[in-house]
Order: sequence, then C-alpha cells, then structure tokens
Amino acid sequence: MKIFFRHCVIVFSVLFSAFSLSARAAPIAELGAYGADLRQTSVSGLSSGAFMAAQFDVAFSKELVGAGIIAGGPFYCAGQTTGVIPFIAAQTLCMQPLGSAPSAENSWLAAQKFAQQGVIDDPQHLQHHRVYVFSGTKDATVLPKVVDETARFYELAKVPKENIQYIHDIAAGHAIITSNAGDVACGRSAAPYINDCNFEQSHQILRWIYGKMKAPAARLKGKLLQFNQRAFDPDKQAWLSDIAYLYVPASCAAEACKVHVVFHGCGQDALAIGDRYVRTTGYNELADTNKIIVLYPQVDKSFVNPKGCWDFWGYTSPESAKPNFYTRQAPQMAAVMQMVRQLGEKRP
Repeated sequence: MKIFFRHCVIVFSVLFSAFSLSARAAPIAELGAYGADLRQTSVSGLSSGAFMAAQFDVAFSKELVGAGIIAGGPFYCAGQTTGVIPFIAAQTLCMQPLGSAPSAENSWLAAQKFAQQGVIDDPQHLQHHRVYVFSGTKDATVLPKVVDETARFYELAKVPKENIQYIHDIAAGHAIITSNAGDVACGRSAAPYINDCNFEQSHQILRWIYGKMKAPAARLKGKLLQFNQRAFDPDKQAWLSDIAYLYVPASCAAEACKVHVVFHGCGQDALAIGDRYVRTTGYNELADTNKIIVLYPQVDKSFVNPKGCWDFWGYTSPESAKPNFYTRQAPQMAAVMQMVRQLGEKRP
C-alpha cells in the first residue's frame, strides 16, 4: 500500500509539473556559477523555513556563518520525543505544545550524537556563528515557548551571548516582518504571512549576521532570476518546485560575493503567492549594496505536503521508519547545498 501511495504521489507530481512547464512561454535557465565566497554563507527562514534554517545551520555548521530563525523551533524538534512520530510532533509539540516544548537540551544531545555518527557537521563550529531568533508575542501558530528553546539551543552550543539576538517583545503575529503598508497588520496571523510592523526584518537578519552594512538600495541594480531547480532534484525525491529564484547584485557579476539562503514558510511558495516573498520582503535591497547573492529555493505542495512546507519531520525521507530530514544527506538539505556550491563554482 505504501509503495502504491508513493507511486500515485509521484505520478500526480509529474503530471502537475508537466502542466506547469507547458504553461511557460520560455524554458527556464540553469543556475549559473558566480565564484561566490562560500566561506560567508548563511541562511534564514520563517516557520517551516525557520525549522529548515535551524537544521541546515546545524547540519552544515562547518560551512555556514549564521542563521536567522523567525518563529521556528530547535534542531531535531520533531524527532526528539520518544513515542511520538515526527509527523505528529511537527504539528503539535513543535508548534502549540500543551505542556513544555521539546527541550533545547535534548536537541543539543541529539546534535552531538548525530555528529559522532557522521551525518551532520561537528556542532562545535556553531561557536563561531551569529544567530538571530524572533518570536512575535501574538504568534499563536508557533508558540514563543517553542522558540525560546531555539535560543537556548544555541546557548548550549556555546555560541557567545553577544552573537545571539533574540527578539521576543514585539506584538507581531506569525509572519516575516516588513515596513510595507500594504502587508498584513502587524499583530495578525494571516496569509501570506508577511506583516507590516514598521521595520525590515530581513535587514535586521543580514546586519546581525554580517555586521556593519551600507544602506539598502533605493532602486535595485542587480537581477532577479528564475532558474531550473529540477536539475537539483531530478527524481522529485525532495519535492522541490520546477523553478526557484536568485537575486544577483550587479557587483556580483565580477566579484566574489557572500551567499544568503532564504527558506519561505508554508503557503509562501511561488505557486501560492507568486514572487511576492521574493520581491517584497527586503532582502534584495540590502543585498544589492552589500555584495550578497540571495538564493530563494522553492518547495512544492503535494499529497504528503499539502501546505508547501519545508521538511522538518521526514516526508522526503527514503525510509519512513528512519527519517533523515535533519542530516546532510536529507533530500532537501542536500539539494539546497548543491545549489549553494554551484554558486561558488568558477564563472564560465
């Protein structure tokens, strides 16, 4: 039955992808090589994208310098509770636990164990990271007590306190924050989960990770590109969308720029809201003047993932009984890192 179900999902996905491709007027370009400085790579995300950013930051800690986590729980949140399968834990304990949230201590123990097994990097590398964590006081989707454990996890990982910024005193709903008057009111939690609270959260994240920066561009000089994401998920194992986005500042056509990866939240993929997340959340404007290439990978909706969430519980794992979503080999994790490394390849 499991094999039949997975076969049906794959057939549906292939047919849907074929339909979406046929609707496009021109083929999508392959991801280019920009000779990027991968020693300065970081990640951020909201909600499922925040869980993804946290596990990506830990799994590839040797190759990253920091993370921005907006309304997300600690590493391995969905897998740490004995007797609760990750799928259930992801929707309950990692979002709206009735009692205590999954603990940072258990996450830290898991990270050390997985590093010994060789499936993630040694978490000692986290000591050199800079980490931004955010929880809105009106967020009833991922409760603040869950996000508290994320900040605590990085403390246990011996990230210096001066390298952790945890903001949890703003009356914001479940959203990434902007200063765009047309976005959702600050205290609400409603689609597309982009809220106007009179500041640019993406700018806070990038400035916290990379330090002093030039002012954001009033008018973009770089290029927002679409690229063929299927090349990094040819067998649809990671359930990635056919296309993803890349913002390349004009200066990065010739210089070695940093790379920042942005993971959207559930219901924020391009099929759901077009390029609104990519264009209006503020990352591009600050990246444009500070030599940062911004990668926006995209995940597809499917029968196993109807809300278009990033995998932090195991729906992409080859063996459902042994989910590997938190490892470097996990389909989505491996695919996105391949994209990052492609950006670091020598320009043609």
